[in-house]
Amino acid sequence: MKIFVKLFNSKHHLLSVVLIYLIFTSFIYCQSPVPQGAELEKIADGFQFVEGPVWVDGVGLLFSDIPANIVYQWTDESGTSEYLNPSGNSNGLALDLQNRLLLAQHGNRRLARIDSSGFETALATHYDGKKLNSPNDIAVKSDGSIFFTDPPYGISPDQEELGFYGIYRLSPSGSLQLMDNSLQRPNGIAFSPDETKLYVGDSEANTIFVWNVTDDTLITDKQQFAYMDGPGGTDGMKVDEEGHLFSTGPYGVWVFATDGTVLDTIVVPGQTTNCNWGDDDRKTLYITSGSAVYRIRTGEDIISSSKTWHRESESIKRFSYYPNPFNGETIISYTLAYDNFVSLKVYDMLGNELETLVNEKKHAGKYEILFNSGHLSGGIYFCQLQAGNESIKTKKMILF
Repeated sequence: MKIFVKLFNSKHHLLSVVLIYLIFTSFIYCQSPVPQGAELEKIADGFQFVEGPVWVDGVGLLFSDIPANIVYQWTDESGTSEYLNPSGNSNGLALDLQNRLLLAQHGNRRLARIDSSGFETALATHYDGKKLNSPNDIAVKSDGSIFFTDPPYGISPDQEELGFYGIYRLSPSGSLQLMDNSLQRPNGIAFSPDETKLYVGDSEANTIFVWNVTDDTLITDKQQFAYMDGPGGTDGMKVDEEGHLFSTGPYGVWVFATDGTVLDTIVVPGQTTNCNWGDDDRKTLYITSGSAVYRIRTGEDIISSSKTWHRESESIKRFSYYPNPFNGETIISYTLAYDNFVSLKVYDMLGNELETLVNEKKHAGKYEILFNSGHLSGGIYFCQLQAGNESIKTKKMILF
């Protein structure tokens, strides 16, 4: 704390702000499970509103497009294709212990399961004789029980029968139990690695709550875990094997320590809705946001990983800017491995396009562009470089 006071008292205020930022970010990154150098990559776009990513070995990534009433499949090799149509306007997706696909269906207002033959089974439709609201997200426990949230998104007030918004447990035998009904809009849900804690986000309150899992059928000692300040609300979430909570919310994905401390943020364009790990080693975080799907490595060193982004390395060899943080101007540099059509754009934190810097065919080689931010206010922005239809890199920009 003394070093921060000393810097703020300095006559060179601009330099002080830069130094404080560098000290702060170096402190954050040393704790963050997201390695330095990890870069967000858009892998699919053009949907209506995506949610619920889940990785299925031998199949690839599955995710919901809620208003389109479709579950899509994506692989590195084949891109995107329809997997399930109609999907019951599914939102959250998960796998049960037999690797069957579970769907929280808005349109059908139920929790459903698809087996390997494609046959669909309704697992939960009513509670206490009344129709569920709009099942939203799912967490599967190691005993085979299925926990899910049930806010009213997608239905009108006159369609509500229950009069509350619950967190439920569906037992392996098929009995449905209400675990809690105290949240305004229960949304994302996840267990701690040892399953002694249950996390649920209240998207209306922008707050994540945590309960003790007392036994198979009881959660107790509800406490506020974290508050997410900013536009929008907390949404889908997952916990990694070390206990870090990755929650979507304002500006992208927030990464929390087990005590609720914010360790990092992954800035993502659009309204970020959910995330999940995929690839063979489950070290790539797949993220659904607005009309697009993204991914970022969260595991071992990016360069030495067998899962490095080969699409980017084929075309975009280098992408950086200096200085960053900056005030007024920064020089954006990129290098192309071969001739390609290049798009270079600047976005705000909500994914709104602010400026197009490049939008034309470029020859292989190194390029530099002077970006003047005089028309922008201080804050966090991001710059996205796209070469062709597949190679995409995005970097955070700090303007003060």
